[in-house]
Amino acid sequence: MGGRFYITTAIDYVNATPHIGHAYEKVLADVLARYHRLAGEEVFFLTGTDEHGQNIAHAAAQAGEDVKAFVDRNAAAFQQLCRDLNLSNDDFIRTTDRVRHWPAVQEIWRRVAAAGDLYKKHYRALYCVQCEAFVTLSELVDGRCPRHLTEPQVVEEENYFFRLSRYREALRRLFEERPDFVIPESRFAEMWQLVDTLEDVSVSRPVEKLSWGIPVPDDPSHVIYVWFDALTNYISAIGFGQDAERFRTWWPAHHLIGKDINRFHSLLWPAMLLSAGLEPPRQVLVHGFLTLEGQKISKTLGNVIDPMAVARELADRSGAELEVCVDAVRYFLLREVPFGQDGDFSRAQLVGRFNADLANDYGNLLNRTLPLVERFFQGVLPEPGPEEGGDGELRRQAEGTAEAVWECVRRYDFQRALAVIWQLLGAANRYLDREAPWAAYRAGRRERAGTVLMNALEALRVATILLEPVLPAATLRVWSQLGHPEYEERARQVRQQGEVDRGTGLRLEDARRWRWLRPGTRVRPARPIFPRVEDGTPPQVQEGTVQDTLSLEEFRKLDLRVGRVVEARRVPNTDRLIELRVDLGTEVRPIVTGLVPHYQPEELVGKTIVVVANLEPRRVRGVESRGMLLAAEWDGQLALVTLDRDLPPGARVS
Repeated sequence: MGGRFYITTAIDYVNATPHIGHAYEKVLADVLARYHRLAGEEVFFLTGTDEHGQNIAHAAAQAGEDVKAFVDRNAAAFQQLCRDLNLSNDDFIRTTDRVRHWPAVQEIWRRVAAAGDLYKKHYRALYCVQCEAFVTLSELVDGRCPRHLTEPQVVEEENYFFRLSRYREALRRLFEERPDFVIPESRFAEMWQLVDTLEDVSVSRPVEKLSWGIPVPDDPSHVIYVWFDALTNYISAIGFGQDAERFRTWWPAHHLIGKDINRFHSLLWPAMLLSAGLEPPRQVLVHGFLTLEGQKISKTLGNVIDPMAVARELADRSGAELEVCVDAVRYFLLREVPFGQDGDFSRAQLVGRFNADLANDYGNLLNRTLPLVERFFQGVLPEPGPEEGGDGELRRQAEGTAEAVWECVRRYDFQRALAVIWQLLGAANRYLDREAPWAAYRAGRRERAGTVLMNALEALRVATILLEPVLPAATLRVWSQLGHPEYEERARQVRQQGEVDRGTGLRLEDARRWRWLRPGTRVRPARPIFPRVEDGTPPQVQEGTVQDTLSLEEFRKLDLRVGRVVEARRVPNTDRLIELRVDLGTEVRPIVTGLVPHYQPEELVGKTIVVVANLEPRRVRGVESRGMLLAAEWDGQLALVTLDRDLPPGARVS
């Protein structure tokens, strides 16, 4: 498709080590970068670390370390996270980089000063050290910063100020002319409401109060305030002030950030660029926050989790390779969390997705097809015959999947993009069941058996190309089993050379083609890439999925009961959650379920349903949930399992 795509993450503050929230943003950016490469575009993907400011200096002092040693150690942890998550970033910028970053910051300072947009004044204000920002009384909640729950400091000093108020009209025009400047719409609306209230902002600190920073040009008594410094990373990494041609090649960028720093990126940063005579960013993409099993993730609560620890735990429980389990974490974050909204990270739901989606639907299609090729055709892909039965329907769905997925990615609807791929996987699994190549082979119809197997593998191949951005390691294993080990071998060599693996080089065009696999290719059936997680606890049934390989022993562990819905209401501040009160005969239980938009609360009252009653209670967005409902999903549609007979609540289903 051509074109260029420049994607950045926010640079991470190095006052602590990475956690699952950092991983979420980086995975989102990596998936976008990989999909745009898949579309044939030139891509530049930037991430990095923010290493200046009072908060950093204070954290280093608390740790008893020299501040440079402190930031070097923590920056290395974020660089390692990029490698651990298999990110395809093209660069990693550090704001302590005196060769690339410092000159760019001082250059943009000079340009803004030349435009008459910097001035010095003495003032008294409230300052939140953790935010590295000045706050107003109206922003405080009970006298505290609403984000960090700490009282701000009273600061009285002379600083340089940026004339942000001068750019109200220019920003208003920007928002009017580019309604997609901030995504999603709700975040655009928040920023639009702030435009007319913008005031000038402090952009420096006296060196006697903060020495850890970039000196103000021609005034060594001040250092440049952290946001004026940090935001410039997006242009310092692509040559601003030093390599004009490279800068023109890549700017403007798409910025992927968390909702807490939206105003700095959507208001302050564009104004700075306009003042310096530069083009504003192309787009600001704002994601929500992650909670951990219903609770806010914070160091204070002690529930900050290491994404690699989660992947290692999954590897231990499943027996899958660690890289594959990292992919499973990547997949879970995109499948479970709607872009732009808050989402919950749950180990139980991760295992549910691993078993139901990756092991059952994707892995099972591979695991049930290749052994048949081995048994019937001695492990060599057969020559397919003419279309009949359901062949054409599967082919047409496969041929249209790439475009449907790409359209979802362009709208940042990753959940829907993955659902479309899973519709194809589901169709291929059902196709195998209906066309029964084993029966055709036994009946002497060898060519027909080969045709069905090749069609199922072609659908799997299309899905594998489209899943590469999300599952970069696992899809390499699939290619090796499909008879193309060269992709996995090349990736291994790239990593051994200390370089970043940016994919197979396959394109969307390859996913649009049918009959890409070559007859005569020797396949390599191996152990399952996604072995199911098996343990002695009741299985975690994922809402909206059907576990089609549930063993009899596992089924016996489920306590399925008849329940009658007596109340239903939307969970506040969520898009798809409904809180039910379900009569189970001996008690009325609260159950939280994600049924919107398939059902509205009023449709559920009075229904007789089936409840999994022996699951551990958990909190979902602050609401207790004590059970799950049985539902079925097909082709993106979802329906509750309901009972027509007037059975008494609490009756056991067996």
